[in-house]
Parts: sequence; C-alpha cells; structure tokens
Amino acid sequence: MDKISLRYGNDLIDWDLSGDVVLFDVRDPKSRCDPERFFLQAGQAIDSARPDLSRVGIVVADKTRLCNYPIYLPRLMEAFEKRGIDSGRIRFFIAYSTHARQSDAESFVAYGEVYRRFTFIHHDGSNPDSFALLGETSRKIPVLMRKDLLECTFVLTFGAISHHYFAGYGGGRKLIFPGLGFREAVYLNHALFLDRAEKRLAPGCRPGVLDGNPLAEDLEEHEAFFQAHMAIHGILDRNGKVCELIFGAGPSDFRKACAEHARNCELPDGKRYSWVLASCGGHPRDINFIQSHKAIQNASLFVEDGGTLVALARCRDGVGSSTFLPYFSMEGFAGAFERLSMRYEGNGGTALSMMTKTARIRIIMITDLDEKTCRIIGVKKVSHNQALRYIQNRKGAMAVLPNAGLLVRVPKGPVHGIRSKDR
Repeated sequence: MDKISLRYGNDLIDWDLSGDVVLFDVRDPKSRCDPERFFLQAGQAIDSARPDLSRVGIVVADKTRLCNYPIYLPRLMEAFEKRGIDSGRIRFFIAYSTHARQSDAESFVAYGEVYRRFTFIHHDGSNPDSFALLGETSRKIPVLMRKDLLECTFVLTFGAISHHYFAGYGGGRKLIFPGLGFREAVYLNHALFLDRAEKRLAPGCRPGVLDGNPLAEDLEEHEAFFQAHMAIHGILDRNGKVCELIFGAGPSDFRKACAEHARNCELPDGKRYSWVLASCGGHPRDINFIQSHKAIQNASLFVEDGGTLVALARCRDGVGSSTFLPYFSMEGFAGAFERLSMRYEGNGGTALSMMTKTARIRIIMITDLDEKTCRIIGVKKVSHNQALRYIQNRKGAMAVLPNAGLLVRVPKGPVHGIRSKDR
C-alpha cells in the first residue's frame, strides 16, 4: 500500500494507493538564487545595459502566474534607487491579457509592499484609444502597443517561464503581448489555434513547441516590432519558489530560459494508462478552471482512449471566465468551432480543447465547482471517498501525476517516471 499526498488548492489530500502505480513527477531545479545575489545581478545588468532610466516601465504577471514578487521586487527597486532612480520615474504594468482585474488586496498579496510604494497600472485591453499601431505580422495580426508603454525609455519584463498549452511557453515576451495587448488583437493571435482548413485544433499549437507553432511564431514576429530592453526570467520549482532568475533580452534569451525550464519538467510521449490520478499542483495552478485546464490537458496525454482521468482541481475562483461555458451550448465541437472561426473571443480555444478530451476519455474531478457547471463542461464531480473507491476497484496500472500543471509530454526529452515499488 503506497501513500501519497496531493495538493488541492492550499490543502493536501491523502491517498492510499494499491496495485501497480507509476509515479511521474517533475524535477526541482537547483536553487541558485537569493535576494542579495539577485540585487547584485540586477545592478550589474542595469550598468551593462547603460539604459536611459528617465522613465522606467516594469511589466509583471498577474496573480495566476506569480514569481516570488514580494521577495525580489524590493531588491530590484533598491538596485534602481542606488542609481538615483526615484519612485516617480518607475511605473509597473500588470499583464492581465484578457484575465479579470485583481483587487487591491489581491495585488498586495501578489507584489508585497512595492504595490503601496509605486504606481501600478492595471492593464485593460478594451480601449483602442490606449494603443498605437506599429504594423502587422505576416499572418495579418495587428501589432498594437500601449501608448504609455511606448513612452517608457526603459522597459523590463519580470515573470516566470512556464509551459503554455497552445503557445508553447509562457512568460518572457508574452508579458508584453498578449499580456498588455489590445483584446481584439489577442483574440486574432489566439485564433491561430484553429486549423480552419481541417476544422480541428492546429496540431503545432502545443506546450513545449515554438517552431512549427503558428501562434508562437506570430508572437515572435510581434516581438520584433517592440522588444523589452531587459527581461528577467524566473525558473520555479514545483512549489512555485524561484530557484533561478535569468537576465536577458530578445528571442534567443527567451528560448534559452524556456530550455532551462523544460529541462526539469518535460518528458517524451510514452505508454498511456487506463487510469490516471492527477493534481494540478495546488494554488495558483488550480485557482480557477481556465488555469486548471492546463494540468488536465497535460494529464490527458497519459490516458489511453476510453480511459479515466481523476483530476484534483479546487477552482476556488470558479471557472475564471464569463465566455467559456457558452461554447458548450453551440451544438458540440463543430458548432463551437464554426462560431470561433467567424469571430474568436474569450476562452473559446480552451472550450474546444476540453471537448476533444471529454470525447476521448472520461474525466472525474474533485473540485469546488458546482455539479451543474461540471455537467456542462462534460466532467463528473465526485468526493475524495468516491474517487478513492473508483481507483481501488480499477484494473491494471495507474499513473499518478502530483504536478500535472508542470509536467509536459513532448516528442523528445528525459523520462522522470519511477514505479511505486522503487520509491
């Protein structure tokens, strides 16, 4: 009998697992970062760049993609202040993309005392008058940039690298676009997730893939129009703790940071199982269903056709989108696809992706979502005890994923799977 504790929001749920159990988990990177070392690195990077610091813009992620900001932002501010840059010359931009705005209380938790000392701009991508047109990409996506960001003489992005289920990777350049993008332009970029000719999701749009991914390639073109002067890429462990902060700028350094992140949490496609038990990895990866879906997507690649995925996804903030559920009342995948092909908006791609999974496998969820919402999405809500009974009565081997929000299967890479008897 093997025992394991899996994260559920900010809590842990204990499981007694019998039979043939295979554990797949991420590797934690070595910790090479501390506040004092970061302070020195930041100062050296600023001095080497020799930038015009008359108007500094710092772009940070929202509460769904944190990067130990309360610890490291104060030291970054010290590095600027040591060089004579006072708070009046620095403004922060919160890269919400199309996410809902945080409250001041949530923002204080996310960014710490810096939130009270400096000006923070809560991005709203709905007002076209706030943007300037710089051109368009080869796929005819307009490049619209916030006018107040263009006024900054030095732009720095600061955020964690992560996998993204259709953009390849998140963080880095995505903090500027789609993070600070005009909403309609964001939707046009996201619509590249649709293969209109074959009426399917574009096969190249997958986590861990940048080349051959039309959406990621468009983002790289977008970056060529406006590139941050400096980027700080966070490499996190499974608990969301920063282990390394990598300084760089531009596509090459972004790719290097992505490769560093991938080293710890990518593995190749392999055997699929009739049963998979997966946790998103806890808060904030299961803060809402839109965020939890990334883990469900990752975990689904371990499940054989007709198999069962048992997912732990608290979703304390509900679905996390007002536009997601309506796609499930559009006559299935074909109807929703047709609607999105005419006008992409909201989390339509996430809805289509979810439909492809529930058509192939059964998904059981331990969640705070209500039963009606679960039925609409196509999953079955169960209690811990009910899920345990399902698992105990199963036949065959089962895969367990304690950090499905981080663990990604790709065509190549090292395998970090061990059988429970070897634990």
